[in-house]
Amino acid sequence: MTGDKTKTFVIALGGNSILRAGQKGTIEEQYENLRHTADQLLGLLSSESRIVITHGNGPQVGNLLLASTMAQDTVPLMPLDICVAATEGFIGYMIQNTLANCLRQAGAPHNITTVVSQVVVDRSDPAFDNPSKPIGPFYAESEATRLRQEKGWHIIPDSGRGYRRVVASPMPVSLQQARIIKSMLDAGEIVVAVGGGGIPCVREDNRNLHGVEAVIDKDYASARLAIEVDADVLFFLTAVEHVYQDFATPHQKALKKLSVGASKKLLDEGQFGKGSMEPKVRAAIMFLEEANPDRRREREVIITLPETALAALQSKTGTRIIK
Repeated sequence: MTGDKTKTFVIALGGNSILRAGQKGTIEEQYENLRHTADQLLGLLSSESRIVITHGNGPQVGNLLLASTMAQDTVPLMPLDICVAATEGFIGYMIQNTLANCLRQAGAPHNITTVVSQVVVDRSDPAFDNPSKPIGPFYAESEATRLRQEKGWHIIPDSGRGYRRVVASPMPVSLQQARIIKSMLDAGEIVVAVGGGGIPCVREDNRNLHGVEAVIDKDYASARLAIEVDADVLFFLTAVEHVYQDFATPHQKALKKLSVGASKKLLDEGQFGKGSMEPKVRAAIMFLEEANPDRRREREVIITLPETALAALQSKTGTRIIK
């Protein structure tokens, strides 16, 4: 895999690459985390490969929604698609600036551009009939009742902590900016795209797009991006070095290589956490099954830590999922 320097990589950064557990979430903390991630990925980023970087935005969108709610008597509330676009922009700026500085100091090419990405979803996706993704602040019961009536929001009790809004999490169908991203890769750019899963949009009968109140899972969005830019390798850089069977039990076992078939079997057994590893494994299957079936190319998904990404590419660690 390492001999061909023209391979295309999609690198999905986990949340701990930007904001870590126990931190307040200051810009200084986020920059420091990104500098650490940039140092870890320097070898991969400074190669001649074509690279797209994706990232999460959950805490940042949550903070923006909270700030918007607290200021709503003075400033109109921002809709969710606008909040996603705003965080795509400022997190993308932080990533591109940090990585460019790291590459510049290493004497490597540092052309990095952020694309604020619209991800098309199907208005008939069943997720819109069953909103399940919590967003924003907690509300008292009286406030929750008012918001249901005034705004038509879906608000549910949340583990005894109050009431919280939930929105749909539809599957990504296509990426509006895919052609642009491919042309940028051809020109030698490193691209930051589909931040936080991208801005969810639906297409009208007249072909126009408009944003919707939803959240797209960043792992599925990264897989859709990898399909549309014809990637060779999809990296999920997360908080563990491997995918594990019987995770966090005395029988925990690192899984170093999995086929799509074996991955589906483990999913059916409920082996992977729904909010953590399960979407990554399902996204891996999506990419491997839907990518252009070119028999001359070996496609793979690698799940590991940021600091072990290069070693995982050389089959020294991490979990590899293949077709």
